Amino acid sequence: MISTTLFPGRYMQGAGAVSRLGAELSRLGGRHVLVASPHPLEQVLRPILPGIGQAGAVRVERFCRECTDAEIERLLAAVREFRAETVTAVGGGKTLDAAKAVAARAGLPVAVVPTIASTDAPCSSVCVVYTEAGEFKRVDILPRNPDVVLVDTEVIAHAPARFLVAGMGDALATWFEADSCRKSRGRNIAGDVGSMTAQALARLCYETVRDWGAAARGDCEAGVVGEALERVVEANTLLSGLGFESGGLAAAHSIHNGLTALPETRTLWHGEKVAFGTLASLFLTDRPGPLVDEVYAFCASVGLPTTLADLGLAGATDDDLLRVAEKACAPEESIHNEPVKITPGLVREALKAADEEGRRRKGAGKAKAEK
Repeated sequence: MISTTLFPGRYMQGAGAVSRLGAELSRLGGRHVLVASPHPLEQVLRPILPGIGQAGAVRVERFCRECTDAEIERLLAAVREFRAETVTAVGGGKTLDAAKAVAARAGLPVAVVPTIASTDAPCSSVCVVYTEAGEFKRVDILPRNPDVVLVDTEVIAHAPARFLVAGMGDALATWFEADSCRKSRGRNIAGDVGSMTAQALARLCYETVRDWGAAARGDCEAGVVGEALERVVEANTLLSGLGFESGGLAAAHSIHNGLTALPETRTLWHGEKVAFGTLASLFLTDRPGPLVDEVYAFCASVGLPTTLADLGLAGATDDDLLRVAEKACAPEESIHNEPVKITPGLVREALKAADEEGRRRKGAGKAKAEK
C-alpha cells in the first residue's frame, strides 16, 4: 500500500505574524479577495489593509456565520466578479473552510489567517459543510492544501481562552484516531495509509497538549504569548492538522458529527464535542485504565467536557443517544476506521460509559473537596 502525507505550502507562526500577509499575498497574485468574520475584520484585518495590494486591487467580503453551500456560492460569485487572483480567509474554522472551498472552485491560491486556535482546519484540504441550522452535512476533500497559513499568536492570546481549549479538544483526538487507523490500516484523507511521519506528528500533538495545555490556558487568560501558548497553538493548528489529515480520522470526529443531530449541542465548539468523542472512543476500543485516567485528567485540567451534562445533554434519553450513534455510524463516516466492530448500539453504550466515568470522577472530586 502507498502512504501519503499532506502539507500546506508555508506555515508561519509568532507574535505579529499577521504583518507578513501583504508580502505573502504578493507572491501569489495581484488582486485579492479577503473573507473575514465581523470581529476579525475590524480588529485584525482593518489595521493592515493599507499594506495589502495596490489601490483597487483588494476586496473584503464578510463571512455569514455558517459554511453552507449557499455561502460558498455567494463568495465564489464575488471572487469571480472581482477577477481575483488570490483568496484569503481571516477568522475561525468555518470562515477558513468556506474560503478554501471557494479558492478550490475558482482555481486560485488561498491564504488562511486563523484568529483563534480552536480547530485544526487551517492547514488542511478539508472543508466541512453545514446546513443553515448548523447541523453537519458533509465533508468535501479539496484538491490542495492552503498555500499560506499565517498564525499570529498575539491575536490568539487576546481571544477568549475557551477557543484555545476547544482547539486542544480537537488536537486531543489526533493521535487516538491516527493510532486506530494504523491498527486497522484505515485510510487517511488522501485515501492512502498514514506514514511514519504522520504517526510521529500525531503522537507529538497529543504529548504537547497533555503536557502544556493547562499552562497555555493560563497564558491565554492572561493575554500573554508565553512558551506554553506557542507550543499549544502549534499543536492545535499544525501538528493536529498534519496528524489528522495524513494519519486518518476515526471515532472521535464521527461522534462529533453525530452530536450535531441534537440541537442542545449546537452552542458548543467543534473541539469540545470532539473531546467527548475521544472519551467515548476510549471505551469503544477498550483502552487501558492508565491511559483513560490520563485523558480524563487532562480534560478536567483544561476544562473540556467529560459528561453529557457538560454538553448540555443532562436529560438525554437512550433514544437521543441512539440518534447520535446512528448518525456517527453512517456508511461514509470515519468511525469505521476503528479496529473493532462498530454498531450504533455499541456507540451508544460507549457514550453512556464515558458519561458515567466523567460523573464518577466529578463526584469523587467533590467528595474529596468536602472533606
